[in-house]
Amino acid sequence: MDWNSSIKGFKAYLLLEKSLSDHSIDAYLRDVGKLLEFVLIQKIDQTPDKLSRDDLTSFVYYINDLGLEAKSQARIISGIRAFYKYLIMEDVIHVDPSELLESPKLQRTLPDVLSYEEIDLILAGIDLSEPHSQRNRAMLETLYACGLRVTELITLKLSNYFPEEGFIKVIGKNNKERLVPIGSSAIKHINLYIETDRNHLSHIAKEAEDTLFLNRRGKGLTRVMIFLLIKNYVAKVGIQKTISPHTFRHSFATHLVEGGADLRAVQEMLGHESILTTEIYTHVDRQYLRDTMVKYHPLSHKQT
Repeated sequence: MDWNSSIKGFKAYLLLEKSLSDHSIDAYLRDVGKLLEFVLIQKIDQTPDKLSRDDLTSFVYYINDLGLEAKSQARIISGIRAFYKYLIMEDVIHVDPSELLESPKLQRTLPDVLSYEEIDLILAGIDLSEPHSQRNRAMLETLYACGLRVTELITLKLSNYFPEEGFIKVIGKNNKERLVPIGSSAIKHINLYIETDRNHLSHIAKEAEDTLFLNRRGKGLTRVMIFLLIKNYVAKVGIQKTISPHTFRHSFATHLVEGGADLRAVQEMLGHESILTTEIYTHVDRQYLRDTMVKYHPLSHKQT
């Protein structure tokens, strides 16, 4: 099987059988394209089904010599493995030469975070006299108070907001539900938003009746809008960092762990399937301490 037909077949497989997005398909095809580029440069007169493990190992050295970061190298190797799994499934090959390829060791690093002082600066910089500013303050308070993903924020339901109990119910990845404590400062600003903004909308779309945060037309917000709002507020107070909604989630977790919160409690609040994902926020040997988010979260101690 030649390169052209192999890549076309792989693309069809990713689209029809794996149902991947165009973005993901393009990424896989770029990975295989790098392998083809290597074959052409090295003048290896072999079709993909004839490449050996030694050829693929040489390719790994090749992408390393290009100076690519370890994360990028691992991504490319993953794409090559997927390509050869496809060739196995199609009975083009019977032995997978990519099976024992070693990916570079990825050092897990702590994502960029905001200090509590920077969080407070951003929140305080929101001019509550401006239209929808109470909603925006409530959203940013909620992002930080609960460590939500941006999609979880914009899909948060009014019926899943329990201020008296101090919890919200979040629909996370794979529609998995979790209960997350919410602090008094966030509750205060959500209640103000509901009273002064949401309850006074002239129209709420039927599909958004149970959505907590709405735009001026009574419809749900988009991820892009949240990104833009945060970008503007960060620029307004002069913070020289690249900040996204996810930065608030990272900051939430980091501040809890640094305050001594139990790592498994943080895992539960973040909705991580594995404790290993949460361990990025601490050293593995850090002592697990005490118990709840309310006890350790900075905004929990803020007077309202």
